[in-house]
Amino acid sequence: MKLLHALEQGLLKLSDGFYAIWPQPLPDKKLLKNCKIISHRGEHDNQTVVENTLSAFDRSQANNVWGIELDLRWTKDLQPVIIHDPDLLRVFGLNLKVCEVTLSELKSTCSLVPSLKEVIQRYGKRIHLMLEIKEEVYPDPVYQNQVLTDMFSSLIPQDDFHILTLSPKMFQVINFVPKSTFIPIARLNFLKLSKLARKENYGSFAGHYFLLTKTILKKHHALHQNVGTGYIGSKNCLFRELNRGIEWIFSNNAAGLQKIVHHLLESH
Repeated sequence: MKLLHALEQGLLKLSDGFYAIWPQPLPDKKLLKNCKIISHRGEHDNQTVVENTLSAFDRSQANNVWGIELDLRWTKDLQPVIIHDPDLLRVFGLNLKVCEVTLSELKSTCSLVPSLKEVIQRYGKRIHLMLEIKEEVYPDPVYQNQVLTDMFSSLIPQDDFHILTLSPKMFQVINFVPKSTFIPIARLNFLKLSKLARKENYGSFAGHYFLLTKTILKKHHALHQNVGTGYIGSKNCLFRELNRGIEWIFSNNAAGLQKIVHHLLESH
């Protein structure tokens, strides 16, 4: 598994380097105006600003980025919080598993981990929320869906937020929104998840830009499904994706890409 992950990362790094130096035509003004850039875990460096925190999301908002991608997990008392890993070790250096502590205990140990409620109150309808559901056990799915229903009651699915996952079986657990809100995220299983998204009539599909062929893109657009690609890091790659008709641009350099778009619109 580690070898496969290393090969995948190596392939994607090579493609990023190639597309960064391959000149692309300047997208027309309409494409630039409709450009929707999404900040992956917010604007962070995990040194001065930590991923998936209010500070990282504040930076995204301050740079007028269209959306933020954020990761959802559940505490022991079944409260949704925003963190990528099942524990706090990698990001915060704390040997603490999210599912083994209550929200109160988590906050008292590491106040930087935001609750979903905090995020919605702070950013709802101000910036588009791309909420990734992590693969984990839902001990009480009825209750957990009700929690999500209540928290998202002020927002409109698709207009204000979408639900993403790398593991489509999690869509069987989440039932508080229509299928049109779901976005399966493909890795090397691109063909399989593309087919699934079309078969299940999900509203959208996402994956790495290098693996998205024109044929696959046309199939999704023919069904009026939006397509997102990541992780776009350079101007040339951004131009390529916009010219291909990609709706959503996921990036670890969202603020930088947004500045490029703003500069081009001002100079038109």
